[in-house]
Amino acid sequence: MVEVLKVSGLEKRFGGIVVADNIELALVEGRVLGLIGPNGAGKTSFFNLVCGVVKPDAGSIVLNGQEINSLPIRERARMGLARTWQNLRLFQSLSVLDNLMLGPRDYSADNLLNVMLRPGHVAERERDSRDRAFAILERTGLTEIAHSPISDITFGQQKLVGVARALMNDARCLLLDEPMAGVEGQAYALIQRVVRDIAASGVAVCVVEHNVAFIRDLCDEGVFMFAGKVLARGSVESLIADPLLTELYFGT
Repeated sequence: MVEVLKVSGLEKRFGGIVVADNIELALVEGRVLGLIGPNGAGKTSFFNLVCGVVKPDAGSIVLNGQEINSLPIRERARMGLARTWQNLRLFQSLSVLDNLMLGPRDYSADNLLNVMLRPGHVAERERDSRDRAFAILERTGLTEIAHSPISDITFGQQKLVGVARALMNDARCLLLDEPMAGVEGQAYALIQRVVRDIAASGVAVCVVEHNVAFIRDLCDEGVFMFAGKVLARGSVESLIADPLLTELYFGT
């Protein structure tokens, strides 16, 4: 099994609040790892540390064999690290397709010199990105709404767009932050199938989710976090069957 992402001794405090307490964790190619635990356990903070939104106080983050602690967010993305967000962060006035077109790790039109001096190259890359976007839209069942503004589609569809945009990065490591929050019906089953397919293609996937049934049905393994610590790791079934962990998660 190939370790795509490996975190060692990761620590982070905000004053007296500990969000990462000596975390040791690895994400493996082709497998889905689920992070569970109550609010405030440090799950999203872990994603923020890995992606570079927050700098750790100590520890090592290794992606594809290279330590990335000192790299900015954009460089981590270009190395094949992608994520979704709890609050989506989609451009509401842009179409579904245009939101995806902003997702590639090597988006060439973000460089004004490229646009001015290499217009042919930029146009070619735009065509390639568009072709890839339509392939991903088909994969995620969004083709029919490709040209609809984000503000005109359902919340479940917006969640799918967030996943689809992350796929445009062609990432080797994908972090999904509460992809099922507020999602039900057909979108629920579709997101589950899409995530399974992503992992089957060789991507290392990590999911933060409060929907325990979704995590149980989807993930190869689970990690229980509490107060910034990894308390237990194993099958999701074994974690939710543990009386101590259940009490920490749901209270008495």
